Amino acid sequence: MASKQWSLDTQAVALGRPAHTAGAPVNEPITMTSTYQAGSDLTYARVGNPTWDAFEEAVGGLEGGRALAFASGLAAISAVIAQVPHGAVVVTPHHAYSGTTGLLADLADSGAVVVRNVDISDTDEVREALAQEPTASLLIAESPTNPMLEVADLPAVIEAAHEVGARVMVDNTFATPLLQHPLDDGADVVVHSATKAISGHSDVILGVTITPDTEAGRALGERLHTHRTSRGAIPGPMEVWLGLRGLRTLAVRIERSGANAATLAQRLREHTGVSAVRYPGWGSIVAIEILGRDGLSGADAADAVCGRCELWTHSTSLGGVESQIERRRRHTAEVASVPDNLLRLSVGIENLDDLWA
Repeated sequence: MASKQWSLDTQAVALGRPAHTAGAPVNEPITMTSTYQAGSDLTYARVGNPTWDAFEEAVGGLEGGRALAFASGLAAISAVIAQVPHGAVVVTPHHAYSGTTGLLADLADSGAVVVRNVDISDTDEVREALAQEPTASLLIAESPTNPMLEVADLPAVIEAAHEVGARVMVDNTFATPLLQHPLDDGADVVVHSATKAISGHSDVILGVTITPDTEAGRALGERLHTHRTSRGAIPGPMEVWLGLRGLRTLAVRIERSGANAATLAQRLREHTGVSAVRYPGWGSIVAIEILGRDGLSGADAADAVCGRCELWTHSTSLGGVESQIERRRRHTAEVASVPDNLLRLSVGIENLDDLWA
């Protein structure tokens, strides 16, 4: 379906639908099958599914590339990391999704990779880590980072990676394809935990990779497809259908939640119980640090905030229509440099004044 002339919010609604022919369904059906009649390219459902195709068309169109659906965001990330040679150097943000940092730590322990952690917002530090001998094979970038919301100069760090022959993977989960297009900045592959904002309703586990529609991008996409098939990192058709349904409202959700987040961040900067506010100026995620008070440490005071909220959901995910709050250091997998009094706020689409109250 031609889409280049459409705005992104229109594409989120229009892509991945059946052809406009008489009697056709408006929505892509859920294809529930494990195998197919002989005589076509589709032979077994681990290789492909029409429901996947619709979701991949929509997400790929929004990101400006070719998408592949995976069983989870971590499955998508794992597929990309698996493409580097044994013992290769991977440069990654010091603060990042804990699934990524945990996976890399396990791989480093076994000697499969060498990990160099950097402040992704410090372009010179990233450049130095990439160029240090032996030079890096992969740069992983998050912008903003999870949960510290540091912002990278993506064009600059991507260029630096390519100068030493490294591939670049950008986790675009926080920004979404409506706010940031890493492929346009030269990234080799974009990943999402589509569990989060893309699906948007906290009811599905799903991941996706997107590679550019270039010769190199198509070749990488084929290798990722082979990995997905051979490792069984496939999503169920029901999960993908739910992800596609959630994607239809991405634009209005991001608009509302982003507006809520911007106002809440401004109000929180003036709150006497808050010592710091982290917010890049866009998006739906805010991080705040809570002052200790009334005999409580900062961490205990932060836990008390989570326990006393009535509307905000105390949970570990993000990107849903409901607002979620969490002290990240309650998880042992979170890196120690994340302040123990930091709360990550995933701002939803509820009434702003109700959220503030």
